[in-house]
Amino acid sequence: MAHASHTTVRAPLKPTRKTSTGGLSPWRESLVKKMILDGLSDTLEIAELAKACALSRSHFSRAFKCSTGQSPQAWIRGQRIARAKQLIRETELTLTQISLECGFCDQAHFCHIFTHSEGISPFAWRCRVSATHFSPGN
Repeated sequence: MAHASHTTVRAPLKPTRKTSTGGLSPWRESLVKKMILDGLSDTLEIAELAKACALSRSHFSRAFKCSTGQSPQAWIRGQRIARAKQLIRETELTLTQISLECGFCDQAHFCHIFTHSEGISPFAWRCRVSATHFSPGN
């Protein structure tokens, strides 16, 4: 399988501003976001992320949501969609290849999650981006 460049558009690694207590410490937030972004194509277990932060799974999940405003699963899903959009824009990889590069179990799951997130299928999104990018006069 062809591998795309790993120069992804990523969420900032610096901690988000906390408006309440109970979130992850800045070093933990930075560590876990880096682990997630570095392992997007892999299966990411919340228990492993929690272990890296020396927290229980439930405490980690609550603290992550407090820090980011999203559950760990939702944040990971968002990062996978952002990576997929980058690969769709910048490569000629098939949607099946992109789904695997982004850690989705198969293309059907990827298409379902992408469509739910973006309101359009990945194929239609690719067509729209290609038409915009290569339209006459641009």
